[in-house]
Amino acid sequence: MKRRDLLSAAPLLLAPTGLLHAQAFPTRPIRYIVPVAAGGGSDMVGRTVTERWGKLLNQTIVVDNQGGGGGVIACQNTAKAAPDGYTLMQGYVATHGTSPATRKLPYDPIRDFTPIGMIGGTPNVLVVNSALPINSVKEFVEYVRKNPGQVSYGSAGAGSLTHLTMELFKLQLNAFMVHIPYRGIAPAFTDLMGGQTQAMFPGLAAAVPHIKSGRVRPIAVTGLKRHPQFKDVPTLDESGFKGFDAMQWYGVVGPAGMPAAVVKQLNDTLNTVLQASDLREKLSIEAVEPMPMSAEQFAQYIKADIARWTKLARERDIHLDS
Repeated sequence: MKRRDLLSAAPLLLAPTGLLHAQAFPTRPIRYIVPVAAGGGSDMVGRTVTERWGKLLNQTIVVDNQGGGGGVIACQNTAKAAPDGYTLMQGYVATHGTSPATRKLPYDPIRDFTPIGMIGGTPNVLVVNSALPINSVKEFVEYVRKNPGQVSYGSAGAGSLTHLTMELFKLQLNAFMVHIPYRGIAPAFTDLMGGQTQAMFPGLAAAVPHIKSGRVRPIAVTGLKRHPQFKDVPTLDESGFKGFDAMQWYGVVGPAGMPAAVVKQLNDTLNTVLQASDLREKLSIEAVEPMPMSAEQFAQYIKADIARWTKLARERDIHLDS
């Protein structure tokens, strides 16, 4: 190397590697894969967060909707991407919770991904047809036990969070209810409001318009604290089901093997975005509460969620592989 070239390269050779990497990222647009079609609640959450996140990173974040296969396609594409921080995915309770618990998947939800951070979550809510004489969990339990085999509940499909949450409830209740799986939450609500089924455990966001219309009645929410939009609806924990929890959550993951400095930069900036009051207000449309976490905390959350639903699936013999 010529002396002049060596001198010009000296500052770079002396600079800490981590600092160089942090300064260099991001230098081009980031692809943010959302594993559902455009237009739904999950898509709205992703676009709302990335719009603000991109401004903070001083770089464009391009949302790439990849629906299909219950998130399998998006997960495979993310896992195969270069682990450089320029491909991220909005992992959520299905891709990194309920699906790994009930199906054999062509990806490993732990080993194939780098957890970046949690965005937030919305609880599930136990709702009943408003024509029923039920106004509390206690009354619902009594109704189920007085009508053995006559109470049915709908879900968004076998293995969905709406299905598993009710199965968890049934396990703790030690009572029988008939499961009616639907192809999505909309037809499940149609039959609940029409009286073909009597109860359901949907995500709160999906239930809000039907609750406000008076066609269904909320009697409890999951989680350990009441939701700010429905402060008069108690938690299941308050209603005697101690520690009962289930949540429709959203977070950010990348391919396995991402540099620690990039992960920290992404986590720090994401958490800064989540603390903004205007973001909280925007996410409240989907009843999502921001839940900032470190990357390590989010990794533990994913592991715990998979373990919880896997245990339930085994106990209730829920296996959806063809």
